[in-house]
Amino acid sequence: MSGVGPGRPPEANRFRKGTSGNPKGRPKSRRASISDFDIIMGRTLTVTQNGKPRKLTLEEALQHRTYQEAIKGNRASQREVLKMIAKREKWLAAKRPVSGLNLLMETEDPDNANEALLLLGIAEPDTQWNDPTDKDQRLRLKPWAVQAALSRPGRRRLSAQDVSEIKRCTRDAETLRWPAGVRDGQDD
Repeated sequence: MSGVGPGRPPEANRFRKGTSGNPKGRPKSRRASISDFDIIMGRTLTVTQNGKPRKLTLEEALQHRTYQEAIKGNRASQREVLKMIAKREKWLAAKRPVSGLNLLMETEDPDNANEALLLLGIAEPDTQWNDPTDKDQRLRLKPWAVQAALSRPGRRRLSAQDVSEIKRCTRDAETLRWPAGVRDGQDD
C-alpha cells in the first residue's frame, strides 16, 4: 500500500514537519479595530442653523444639544457640561509647554468669565448691588453649583473666612448642606 487516499495526500503534497498548514494565518477582521459605537459617532448629519445647512458629526450634535439643555436649566446637562470643561482643562494642562519658556499670555477677561457663569446658569446678577459707579457686574452663585463644589471629594478643609465668603457669594446660602467638620457654616 502506498499510503495515498482520503486524508493521506501524496508525499510531495504533504506539509513538512515544522511548517504550518496555513502559513499566512487567519485574515484579520477589519471590524476589530473600529467599534459599532465609533462607527455611529463618526456619522455626519446635516443640520440647519440660522437658515444655513451645516454638517456635524453625531458627537458634535450631541454636545450641542447638551449645551442647549444646560442653558435651559437642565441640571444633568449642566453637570455634563462642567465635566466636559474639566476634561478639556485636564487635556490642555497636559499639552501645555514645559515651564521655563516665555509665553505670551492674554490678560484675563472677567466679563467673559461672568458671561460663561450666566450662560451656564451657575450664577445670576446680584440685584442687591446697586452701585452706578461700579463698572463690573456683581454675580451671586446659585446654590446647586456651590453644593456641587462642597460635595466634591478630596477638597481642602474650609476655614471660617472660606465659609463667610461662600455665604456672601451664594444666593440662598442658608439652603446649603455643609460638609462634615463644618456645622451650620461654621468650623467645629
